[in-house]
Amino acid sequence: MMLKEVLRGISTSWIQGKNVEVEDIVIDSRKVQYGSLFICLKGLRENGHLFIKAAAASGAAAIIVCEAQKEYPENITIVKAADTRKALSIAAANFFYRPSEAFNLIGVTGTKGKTTTTYMMETVLQQFNHKTGVIGTLGAKIGGQKLDIHYDTSTTPDPVELQRIFSAMKDEKVNDVVMEVSSQALAFEKLEGVQFNTSIFTNLTQDHLDFHKTMENYMLAKAKLFKQSRHGVVNADSEAGRYLLTHSTCDSLITFSVDRESDLKAERIEYLENGVEFRVDIDGKPEEFFIPIKGRFTVYNALGVIGAAMTMRIPVESVKKALSGMKGVPGRIQDVPNGRGAHVIVDYAHSPDSIVNIINAVREFTKGCVIILFGCGGDRDATKRPIMGKIAGELADYCIITSDNPRGEDPMKIIEAVEAGVKETSCPYIVEADRRGAIFKGVNMLEAEDTLIVAGKGHENYQIIGAETIHFDDVEVAREALEALG
Repeated sequence: MMLKEVLRGISTSWIQGKNVEVEDIVIDSRKVQYGSLFICLKGLRENGHLFIKAAAASGAAAIIVCEAQKEYPENITIVKAADTRKALSIAAANFFYRPSEAFNLIGVTGTKGKTTTTYMMETVLQQFNHKTGVIGTLGAKIGGQKLDIHYDTSTTPDPVELQRIFSAMKDEKVNDVVMEVSSQALAFEKLEGVQFNTSIFTNLTQDHLDFHKTMENYMLAKAKLFKQSRHGVVNADSEAGRYLLTHSTCDSLITFSVDRESDLKAERIEYLENGVEFRVDIDGKPEEFFIPIKGRFTVYNALGVIGAAMTMRIPVESVKKALSGMKGVPGRIQDVPNGRGAHVIVDYAHSPDSIVNIINAVREFTKGCVIILFGCGGDRDATKRPIMGKIAGELADYCIITSDNPRGEDPMKIIEAVEAGVKETSCPYIVEADRRGAIFKGVNMLEAEDTLIVAGKGHENYQIIGAETIHFDDVEVAREALEALG
């Protein structure tokens, strides 16, 4: 594609060179090949403008900058854009011929519940005989089959990978694509120029403050999605949700709730050992729903999906049937079967509010003690560590403090911060820095009718210690511990 076509819709000024053929788009100078368009981003750690000469030497056809340079390499096209992050997103969409315009795009954002909500939405759409794509924390898939396109970011792919995935989904003639939309992706303009048909807001609780710095910034990032969506489905029980309602530019809005009044308010909620039941009025008629996933948060996730289905005019009976047949999502209140008469639950809970939710959820079906095993990630928001420790100590019967993904931090320093919070309560606890050893100890403590929650990593099958990433799967280790007991 010619450069001017790639840059269509982007305000630019031509510094030097001519209109050239672009073979691909890259933001890492080490990946530049002959014919690449290199876009200079100002990152948290690196400034792409420092690598202009390296990109030119590797054969870049053109370079986009947002900072003027004293000099540029000769015989290469240089174009200046006001914001190269926005330029990257629009250029990537143009390069792949704007594939997301070929299907119904549904976004899901919020601190918690994004992954489960996308899986619920996929199930509903498939029940309605739609071919569906999913993009999120657990990867990308089409029609339930994993797509072999890797992306490094944990939730929302970077613009080039995202548009490549969209293109593959367009080629496979999907009807709908459901994707998790992270606050970082919105803050970094990764979705600039992408139009969503429907977006769902699940909730907003303390997380990612290492990046956003304040909860207000975090909320403002989430709000961006509802300025590029035709329909919004919003949790009215959330203060941030109520903020979104007043700052949205959506053509229509549907609210859902458990506590406050809303368009879709869940009533007569029954928390069962095998899931949840509730009633909600839809178009003046009471409708009964059952979802075979435990917990209050399941009600919220389901309500968001019901609202989104309404914007797509999917019949209520199809939604009911789909949700009643839901299978669990890996790492989300995932039960590890055992013959001890106890529950072992693996869950991704890694924020203060998610610790509250998972403990309260298992209380609903636990007749014995609730034991929670958890830690905190390194190089992330340190303020939540003692908060999580105190919450766990107040709500659980026993705490096992261990290591999560310490990354570049000293694991014991992280543990000490968590321990400080637990010490503010009267809850008994132990410290076991080795996560494998901690899981074995937790399983050994179990009596019949107890529940062990292994929290923090969920679906992740790795642990990051220093610069090393090792294989580690909480479910696998829990199974090993249970088998060792016989």
